[in-house]
Amino acid sequence: MPEGKYSILVVNGPNLGYIGQRHPGTYGTQGMDAMHTILEKDRPGLSARIHLSRFQANGEGEIIDRLEQAWKDKVQGLVINPGAYTHTSLALGDCLAWINIPHVEVHLSNIWSREEIRRQNLTAAQSLGVIAGFGVMSYVLGLEALVWHLDKIQD
Repeated sequence: MPEGKYSILVVNGPNLGYIGQRHPGTYGTQGMDAMHTILEKDRPGLSARIHLSRFQANGEGEIIDRLEQAWKDKVQGLVINPGAYTHTSLALGDCLAWINIPHVEVHLSNIWSREEIRRQNLTAAQSLGVIAGFGVMSYVLGLEALVWHLDKIQD
């Protein structure tokens, strides 16, 4: 890992492999590649400071296995969109608590303006904060907040 860079993993939960194609009226038309474009074009300083990896899985166990591997690999931060597991997965919330990797939870849509079940969040209590409702830009804002936090704890 080059000095001065943070190792950050972006984790996407179920149905998020088709960001930009699935329900564009709710989730937007930009795919995950737009996140990299925004970082390189509009946030080059941020892009230069992070080593970014991405992971997406539809299965809860696969996501938990990857988070535990991130802990073993000493990943320094996470940006996570648990998808529907946000509202249903105690197991995912428990995993995020025990691995204790600083993370920001993000959502493409404003989950609090949607169906009642989506207002329940079982994963946010473990996060530094939640950014929701800005489409793919939620990820960029989440990365900025995470790097700000990591810089702060380095001091």
